[in-house]
Amino acid sequence: MSLTVIAECLAAPGQEDRLRTALEAMIEPSLEEPGCLAYRPYLDPNHVGRMVIVEEWTSAQSLADHFTTPHFRHVEQVLELVLAEPMTLRTLVAAPIG
Repeated sequence: MSLTVIAECLAAPGQEDRLRTALEAMIEPSLEEPGCLAYRPYLDPNHVGRMVIVEEWTSAQSLADHFTTPHFRHVEQVLELVLAEPMTLRTLVAAPIG
């Protein structure tokens, strides 16, 4: 069963560009990971500092492996410096239909 992950980030004032750059740098290496089906950051047009990343993973294990990669560890360090509040992470599965 695949997992959809929604990660929400709020940049500290003046750190919006740094947040965007850090999250955009995650796209290519994340998509190259085994089990990554989608990885896409979005900007909130109503709040300049808010970004949401929507990811899809083939399994909980592939997501867990993602959290151990060098590129994730790097962005984690950058986020500690640029976020106004801790990142919110939601992991979802498809609702049964019928």
